[in-house]
Amino acid sequence: MTEPEEVWVERLDGPGAAEVEGAFRVVYAEAFAEPPYNESEDDVSAAFRRFRSQTCKATFRGALARGSGGEPVGITYGYPIGPRTSWWGQLTEPVTEEMSREDGRRTFGLMELAVRRPWRRRGIARRLHDTLLDGIDAERVLLNVHPEGTAAVAAYRAWGYRKVGDARPWGGADLHDVMLLELR
Repeated sequence: MTEPEEVWVERLDGPGAAEVEGAFRVVYAEAFAEPPYNESEDDVSAAFRRFRSQTCKATFRGALARGSGGEPVGITYGYPIGPRTSWWGQLTEPVTEEMSREDGRRTFGLMELAVRRPWRRRGIARRLHDTLLDGIDAERVLLNVHPEGTAAVAAYRAWGYRKVGDARPWGGADLHDVMLLELR
């Protein structure tokens, strides 16, 4: 049995992430082609049209994990959500006004976190998550996760997230768990 390959995790701002968009796309396309996501090339293209606009946000941050040969193995990215976010309005059951209050600093929206299959179960997702959130000035982190992505749901729960509702994040989407991590 060979030693596991060394993996490096680098935090990136928007311009840095935009510069290595291809690496983010490789990981995203492979990870989200799998069930329960079953994303097509059209879905991936749409996601990366959004990615390009997201990386233009001054508050965007991402993290990229690469193997020792430079191959992309994992990604994560997000940014603080603003007062006009539609995130809370997508829930199937409304939450309190206090829960949904946003000011552009209070809540960090974790948009994506993915690791390619050969590198899973090595702590890379946790390293990506911790690198992304290191030093953020937010009270909490919010994300959507497909409930049939059982490994992802279990990881988020183990990291302290709790489910606060169900949502359809886009038209035609399956119901997703909306999960929240209190940082303070």
